[in-house]
Amino acid sequence: VGETVYDGAVGSAGFLVEAFEHISQSKSLTGSELIKLQTKSFYGAEKKTLAYIIGIMNMILHGIESPNIIHQNTLETNIQEIQNKDRVDVILANPPFGGKEKANIQENFPIKTGETAYLFLQYFIKKLKVGGRCGVVIKNTFLSNTDNASIALRKQLLEECNLFAVLDLPGGAFLGTGVKTVVLFFEKGKSTKKLWYYQLNIGRSMGKTNSLNENDLEEFIKLSKTQKLSDNSWVIDFDTINKDTWDLGVQNPNIVEIIDNRTPKEIISEIEDLDKQSNKILKEIRELL
Repeated sequence: VGETVYDGAVGSAGFLVEAFEHISQSKSLTGSELIKLQTKSFYGAEKKTLAYIIGIMNMILHGIESPNIIHQNTLETNIQEIQNKDRVDVILANPPFGGKEKANIQENFPIKTGETAYLFLQYFIKKLKVGGRCGVVIKNTFLSNTDNASIALRKQLLEECNLFAVLDLPGGAFLGTGVKTVVLFFEKGKSTKKLWYYQLNIGRSMGKTNSLNENDLEEFIKLSKTQKLSDNSWVIDFDTINKDTWDLGVQNPNIVEIIDNRTPKEIISEIEDLDKQSNKILKEIRELL
């Protein structure tokens, strides 16, 4: 209570509602604390009219009586004009990716790119207070893309923030498609020294009727508190990162690739043996008929 939470791509306000409920249930609130939560804690912006209306309704229905949501394109703000009074403690967001912004919008950002998600990430870094934390969903290709904007943005993220965790999600976890996403967790004001990865393996296909649930994230939440190592988690040191590419691609070192050392002749011979066995079984079946 007392921290400000922001989502610059608010959509239906799911992140803000969950944050409100999490804080509300974490302790017994006084009257003044409840008023602060309802009026001076949650902020956001949404570009699309329908999503903006839905987001406000969703917040009101969940007990946030005075939603501080504005109807505008967040990326129209020149981030150099963001002042200390505008900054927030926590940012939670799933910004749109794959979209393209026009040249006049790109002029608001030091790292020029048409990729919407990369502009949002620059905005979020600037919007955070020193010591502020962020959890943001982004396509996993951001971690290893070789274009200049991706490289420059990864460099900025690692040097200006402590990127302390990357959650690698299975395909379709957020979009109901096969798109692979990761969640970046970072704190502003400290450079990254080591980076903890967790690869979420749920053992099933994702879809609208088979979505991610809290049980799926149980191990991640448990291990993230101490950043323990496991079959699904590992750590890389900042010093081992290539400073030319700043590549952060997800490569689980605990997964051992099984190499088939058979020669082509051995493989052909095995196929022939399987054919003989199949023919023998078919012959026996025919005789029974």
